[in-house]
Amino acid sequence: MKKTNKGLTYKDAGVDIDAGNLLIEKIKPFIKKTKRPEVIADLGGFGGLFALQSEKYKKPILVSGTDGVGTKLMLAQNLKIHGTIGIDLVAMCVNDVLVQGAEPLFFLDYFACGKLDISIASNVIEGIAKGCEISGAALIGGETAEMPDMYKNDDYDLAGFCVGIVDQENMITGENIQIGDTLIGIASSGPHSNGYSLIRKVLEIQNIDDKKNSSVIKNLLAPTKIYVKSISELMKKIKIKGMAHITGGGITENIPRILGANLVANINTNTWEMNPIFEWIATHGNISEGEMRKTFNCGIGMVLVIESKNTRETLEILSANGEKAWEIGSIIEGSGGVNYV
Repeated sequence: MKKTNKGLTYKDAGVDIDAGNLLIEKIKPFIKKTKRPEVIADLGGFGGLFALQSEKYKKPILVSGTDGVGTKLMLAQNLKIHGTIGIDLVAMCVNDVLVQGAEPLFFLDYFACGKLDISIASNVIEGIAKGCEISGAALIGGETAEMPDMYKNDDYDLAGFCVGIVDQENMITGENIQIGDTLIGIASSGPHSNGYSLIRKVLEIQNIDDKKNSSVIKNLLAPTKIYVKSISELMKKIKIKGMAHITGGGITENIPRILGANLVANINTNTWEMNPIFEWIATHGNISEGEMRKTFNCGIGMVLVIESKNTRETLEILSANGEKAWEIGSIIEGSGGVNYV
């Protein structure tokens, strides 16, 4: 057995506990901005504590969601742009919770790396805190894992977890969607956090120099839109029958998730303005229209189903709350799925 000249430490194995402690101190100011009245413990405990104010609800239902940001993370790391990827992480979780009509309450993150770089990690977590601030969720805890040999160089990985709440009578389930209802599409900020394995393939094939294509890179790294506040304002005045967060699978795969077997989403693709980045992706990757529609959101990040009589008011409320939104189609009779016209 080979003996060492001195006793080994955890730091010798590649894990720096002191760096982890320094990171916690550095991110506390960011996290403080996300605090809600229900949060009853500061960062650093074994678990985040949140006092649920259930008396505000007749029958409170907790809604949870967890997600990551896919290989958009690899693009951000390659370009050393770490400040917005945390917003993506929060957005992917809170938008999913919102689909059921739930208000996001709190969020936890998981940051794993090979070697902890305090500057990079704090930049990422500041973005997470910003996403929580935008959505109204409290960042009540998380985990930073330093795992040498598992991750190389400055590589890191992210995951997030969100819990929201909704009164059972106000849950959005899609069960009352019927023929004649209107589909409202709300603009995305770009590809959001889906389809980046294909996007990265396009960049690789085209041998894109990011320094010469800053507008392209800027659009590709635009953080995922968080719809919580605008849709929460809409829900105060308009009954939303169904909502679909347009993520992996695009409009083609996500809208059918909220429709009955005998209903079809009839969509007019000429009704909204598509971010030019999607045309760039399609052109430079020679990607078919059908493949684009089932891979990317193609300019629509969230779809709402409402009664047709509420169409005008819905669009006015969304516009007043800073959203670009369009009437993109209607519900018709059929055997399920999406029909493009």
